[in-house]
Amino acid sequence: MPKQPLIVGNPVLVVVDMQESGDMPAEEVGIAHMPGYADRIANARQLIDAARAARIPIVFFQEVHRANGVDFGRELDGFEGPHCIDGRPGTPLHPELLPDLDGPNHEFHIVKRRYSGFIGTEFEIVLSGLKADTLILIGGLTDVCVHYTFADAHQRDFYVRVVSDCVGGSSEYRHDAALDAMEYLQSGAMRTTEEILTAFEELATPVLEGAAR
Repeated sequence: MPKQPLIVGNPVLVVVDMQESGDMPAEEVGIAHMPGYADRIANARQLIDAARAARIPIVFFQEVHRANGVDFGRELDGFEGPHCIDGRPGTPLHPELLPDLDGPNHEFHIVKRRYSGFIGTEFEIVLSGLKADTLILIGGLTDVCVHYTFADAHQRDFYVRVVSDCVGGSSEYRHDAALDAMEYLQSGAMRTTEEILTAFEELATPVLEGAAR
């Protein structure tokens, strides 16, 4: 099938689990992260600023687990140790990437317990209210929460884009494999920060018809 346009209809920027743990040692936070988190934070900052300028809604996901572990399920059966524990270092959102919940833009902070942003959250209700068509994913981990959120969005018939230089995996190998898997689902899904910034700039003046803004 031919590639779809970069943005179809109404876009939403989705910031997946960009938390303080992204540049902390794996033995402290339970999960390994590939290098380059500072660069991804800088790219995310640009994308968030551009989305705000274009009045594009933003959803900020934060993975949080209870200290008693009741909501981990099967997450600890693989390579991950206990992670994103409520109240512990590494769990808060990164201080440079916080939602402006009282500002003029539509911004949302959604806590999730599982990899996919659709499971057990209000995400789908929010997207329906925004009349969203295209989801643009940044954050981590590429091979875990980004990948599964992408797949669930794809199966709900959203157009989905993943910003390849603004997502990071548990390793370079798994990062690349996940990007390839997402591109398989939607041709043209992999995009760069520069491409998304250009697209957002083009939307900064006109207001998309039908969006809840």
